Amino acid sequence: MTMASSTDAPDAIEDPIAYFLDDQRYHGKSERTLEAYRRVLRQFEGFVRECFDAEDVSSVGRRECMAWVHSLRERFESSTIATYASYLNRFYEYMNRVGAFEANPMVLVMEELSESIDANPTRRDISVPEMREFVGSIAHPLERAVVVTLLKTGMRVGELCNLDLRDCHLAVPELDLEWTPRVELERCPASLFVDSEPARGRTVNGEERTASNKRKRETVIPVDDELRRVLVEWLAIRPDPLSPADPLFLDTGDSWGERLEPADVRYVVEKHARERGWYRTGGGATENVTPHYFRHFFTTHLRDRTGDRGIVKYLRGDVASDVIDTYTHNWGDQVRTVYERNVYSLC
Repeated sequence: MTMASSTDAPDAIEDPIAYFLDDQRYHGKSERTLEAYRRVLRQFEGFVRECFDAEDVSSVGRRECMAWVHSLRERFESSTIATYASYLNRFYEYMNRVGAFEANPMVLVMEELSESIDANPTRRDISVPEMREFVGSIAHPLERAVVVTLLKTGMRVGELCNLDLRDCHLAVPELDLEWTPRVELERCPASLFVDSEPARGRTVNGEERTASNKRKRETVIPVDDELRRVLVEWLAIRPDPLSPADPLFLDTGDSWGERLEPADVRYVVEKHARERGWYRTGGGATENVTPHYFRHFFTTHLRDRTGDRGIVKYLRGDVASDVIDTYTHNWGDQVRTVYERNVYSLC
């Protein structure tokens, strides 16, 4: 396969992968998605250069792509292989459509691919006592607060990173710290507010956000005594923020005082999960414990304990406005009471 010669084709592209990634960034793809594409495409590039002496990815054909997919079978699960193949197919399809490549060598490979992406994988079964032991092994107040918040609220990574101090309504008489919670929390003490507004590139509360919230509607989530305790332990050592938005979770490493990023949270969870034997490179969703697994854990255990799918959907931010209004108007009885009566203990 060669570069296209069409008059509509882009000028000579020195690095097709970088070109593709730049275009996807302009199309609004998240940094996490871009990094996933970059990792897979660069690995493919290295493979065809080493095994087939290919000059670059524009010069390979169907058989080279087939060989690469086959090489993945030695290391990865079926769903992961299908995902990686879909990344490569997406790359070639895009470059063909913009006129940079003459053809997509992955078309037939995808048609014959025996692996498939599992949209609803059977995940690792972790009991509450096992998760409690996992939480107990985390010593750093920031890392502990992040993990417990994810586990006890079911919020997404981006939603956690987008929390500002104003989104937290807590009484902290033991700390020399004061702030004004947002008005939506006025009648909801001991709670967290998860907004539906923050989106990557949008300025919220004086700061341009790098992560998006995916809630259909804003949600108020109760904070029980256990979560309050780990948040207070974090707030006691929390550095001064660099952002005027006053983020709740701040970096305590090289980016001291800056808002914690989704990549930071994923690193923390992966680090502790690896130590526990709950994460393996190439393991996939069926094996690896990730921040998204915590959302699954929250949903499964709280739904089983309450028997109330509606409240769990409300807390996850998955339901439409009319259902949310039902819980909002009687939040204390409808949400807090049910939540506190049924939520699991982790500390």
